[in-house]
Amino acid sequence: MIERQLWHPVARSEALAAGAPLAVALLGEELVLWRDAQGVARAFTDRCPHRGARLSMGRVVATGELECPYHGWRFEGGGRCVAIPALPDFRPPATHRACSHAALEAAGMLWLRLDEGGAAAPALGMLEAAERDPALRKLTVGPYEVATSAPRIVENFLDLSHFGLVHEGWLGDRAHLAQPAYEVSTAADGTLIASGCRAWQPQSNRLSEAGSEVDYRYEVPAPFSAVLRKAPQGQPGYRDVIALLVCPLTPESSRVWFRMALTDFDSSDEEIAAFQDTIFAQDRPVLESQRPRRLPISDAAPVRELHSAADRLSSAYRRMLMARGITFGIC
Repeated sequence: MIERQLWHPVARSEALAAGAPLAVALLGEELVLWRDAQGVARAFTDRCPHRGARLSMGRVVATGELECPYHGWRFEGGGRCVAIPALPDFRPPATHRACSHAALEAAGMLWLRLDEGGAAAPALGMLEAAERDPALRKLTVGPYEVATSAPRIVENFLDLSHFGLVHEGWLGDRAHLAQPAYEVSTAADGTLIASGCRAWQPQSNRLSEAGSEVDYRYEVPAPFSAVLRKAPQGQPGYRDVIALLVCPLTPESSRVWFRMALTDFDSSDEEIAAFQDTIFAQDRPVLESQRPRRLPISDAAPVRELHSAADRLSSAYRRMLMARGITFGIC
């Protein structure tokens, strides 16, 4: 499954404290995150290879190994067992090891890759440059638990046409439902790009005081993440870069975060989070109402969904998923 070679966000960086293992889920698997003595994030399958206890119930000992809660077997960052308390003089062989996975931190998140063979780091698109921009304030909002597939959530994020209905009075209104034409292209690295997008919005961000046209640019650098840059015409010099980061828990359930790089330094974290909570609370019931929950794009899909020219970006996203061989959350 190609998804196992991709990097996926599984938790905010601050959620993983030193000494306290953190249970997470990804692609139907139970995993545990922990920090070694140097503070480096490590990831194992959440199962002790000795008697199957959950390693997330254990602890990180002072010497920087993860200790199983059942019999105290200790594992170093690469997964090798280095101590068995019941046999203090026994040196465990190399075959005594936990199942380890690649982990790293980027854009305020912890990322996992279950199998080798993929990219060395997550594809972040224009968020990567925004993270380095001192003129933009960075924060992460979420997680949100959603009872639908990751592709449904990404497609909704890319959809401009629902603003005036689902987000009426906020990101759109019924007097401005017509969708201007925009361009969709694919970069050399496979990133899907939509440029020239425009929407009229009563309140494009928390600080906006009047409605205005807003210029949008979308990027889809990876199957389960997307980034937008928005620049309201009524707020000269203002721009936001917002990334949707989706963790596919199961084929029909997901966990979502928004990584935000904003011009707004005046609002508190709580005010910005409340604004984003409101917007996503409007999306969630529609997302969870869609049937099937898995995105129907394969030849064997139980239903066929219709398209119009206003769906050119979501249609391109579906083609991207097919081209990359994505099957998780697809039907």
